[in-house]
Amino acid sequence: MTATHHAPAAAESGASATQRFKTDKFAAVAGTPKERVSTLAREVLSAVHETIRKHKVTYDEYNALKAWLIQVGEDGEWPLFLDVWVEHVVEEVATAHRKGNKGTIEGPYYVPGAPEQGSRGSVPMRADEGGTPLVWTGTVTSVDGTPLKDAKVELWHADADGLYSQFAPGIPEWNLRGTFSVAEDGSFEIHTVRPAPYQIPTDGACGKLIAAAGWHAWRPAHLHVKVSAPGHELLTAQLYFPGDEHNEDDIASAVKPELLLDPKPGDGGETVSYGFVLDPA
Repeated sequence: MTATHHAPAAAESGASATQRFKTDKFAAVAGTPKERVSTLAREVLSAVHETIRKHKVTYDEYNALKAWLIQVGEDGEWPLFLDVWVEHVVEEVATAHRKGNKGTIEGPYYVPGAPEQGSRGSVPMRADEGGTPLVWTGTVTSVDGTPLKDAKVELWHADADGLYSQFAPGIPEWNLRGTFSVAEDGSFEIHTVRPAPYQIPTDGACGKLIAAAGWHAWRPAHLHVKVSAPGHELLTAQLYFPGDEHNEDDIASAVKPELLLDPKPGDGGETVSYGFVLDPA
């Protein structure tokens, strides 16, 4: 699984994310009452109107906003924009009731159907994959402590250059993406490499906003996971590493103290222990 790659342009990455997302997302809300649609739409617009009035937005600023919104669409960066600056609040509201593990945003780079690797295995990776080897062990249980032997852990993350397979050219299709079942006792062991921090794409519309506002574009290093089991709520999370300078000011506002790992020195790399407690559906 060797390949070379270069950093994708925002348009390349954005087009991939948009295409992945362009499935029927409306079916789940097809029966939403018109009154709720009206309420949400009116309150969002009212917040925009209030901002305009409060800050006396000029026509030049308004026209710049229109041009920027058009560019977001042309660059295919709506998934990136929404996942970086909006999704963390939706996730907070949607999972506030949970008694099990804390989750966080999915982000724009999830791909379903990653290869099954069993309960003890390695994610697919290149022979010369960069990054410190990482062995991750844990268990999946219900809130009452019962091991969930039919659970699955989906893992995906960026490589040492901060790039994701299927969203950057030249990387093998399933590189650093795998699905892990668990053993009878709910345990799993995953072999991968420690990912690197990275900047979200900055040469497109989102990058223009970041530059104009004087923000940074960095995300701390993280592992993405989806943990599922029959009869339980799906958990989507990201796991972070202590000491990363952007844990405190993540551009996506997705870091939570409960999601920090505690790496230990291991045989030729690092080891971490982190398990999951799922809420009944």
